Parts: sequence; structure tokens; C-alpha cells
Amino acid sequence: MARRTKRLWTDEEKRSICLQTTAPGVSVARVARRYAMNANLIFKWLRDPRYAPEPPAEPDAACFLPVEIVDQPMHDDGKAAADPAPAAGMIEIDIAGGHRLRVCGSYDPEALARLIRGLSG
Repeated sequence: MARRTKRLWTDEEKRSICLQTTAPGVSVARVARRYAMNANLIFKWLRDPRYAPEPPAEPDAACFLPVEIVDQPMHDDGKAAADPAPAAGMIEIDIAGGHRLRVCGSYDPEALARLIRGLSG
């Protein structure tokens, strides 16, 4: 019979594992399976303020989103899109899941950020 050895996790590893549990749609059990460990250990770490992830930023706090500026929209296969280029004063935002948001004219940046967060979540 193989003898089990006790694994020792560094504080940084514990923080990293606890942080992974905060991703949307990810359960503590899934993270535990990824590391071949018992989920109860992660729950124990989450109760410890040294390893618990930071609370999410305030909803009204500014955050940066990744932006890519392209000359011509491209499909996933690398070919140019058939859609015409956006008109002047229009922005296009590609959201996860293949959705595209087009905004024409003037807009409220805070309202647009809330809309994008709502559509991305």
C-alpha cells in the first residue's frame, strides 16, 4: 500500500487557490479537484483572513477593460468580416460569447460601463 505524504502549501499558494474560487461559475469543489485536495481545506483557508481573497471593488469604482483597436473587424478564422467598418462617432465592443455592442453618438461612460458589466456577467 502506498504511503501518503502530507503536502505543505505556501501562503502564496493558499492565496492563489482561494482566489480561484471567486471566479464566476467556479465552485470550491472544482478548484479542490484541480489540486487533488479536499474542499474542506479550501473552506478553512477562506475563513482565514490571511488567505481570503480581497472583496470585490465597489461597483461604482472605475476599472479598465482590455481594448484592441483594429483597422478592420476580423472573424475567428482570420478573414476580414463582411460587416462594414463602423461609422464615425460609433464604437463597437465585442463581448464574450460572440456578442457585439454598437454605440452611436454621445453616451454616458458610466452607464455604458454598467451595461457592459451586466452583459459580461
